[in-house]
Amino acid sequence: MSNLFKEKLGHGGYGSVYKGKLSNASLVAIKILGDSSSSREEFINEVATIGRTSHVNVVRLLGFCSNRNKRGLVYEFMPNGSLEKFILSDKPKGERFSSQMLYDIAIGIEYLHNGCNPHILHFDIKPDNILSDYNFHPKISDFGLARP
Repeated sequence: MSNLFKEKLGHGGYGSVYKGKLSNASLVAIKILGDSSSSREEFINEVATIGRTSHVNVVRLLGFCSNRNKRGLVYEFMPNGSLEKFILSDKPKGERFSSQMLYDIAIGIEYLHNGCNPHILHFDIKPDNILSDYNFHPKISDFGLARP
């Protein structure tokens, strides 16, 4: 599924994210968490929070695995990556988001906090935790610090 973890999509304090492919050819993002005790708590919290939540602006959790100190989360793949690469870069003007797109993203993210049941407090909203699907619709990721 992960092609031996050859294609790394990103990394952070939690561990690393790799591109993978399911047997039906669907692309996924596989988050492998580190071995620290704090990542164990974040893993449990992320599975519990996202497992109870279905929302158009939340990256879908497709599955998870926990075996001793190895923990992994399998998410839908977001082909356009994070908002960070579009707003915090030196890309030419034509390759950046327009003001309208940034506004639409902000409204989509704000809707998560007001239109979601149960209500979620994310606590770590930042450009690299806002991902974009094929149509550049915003999707929130990294719910390790979130609280319902």
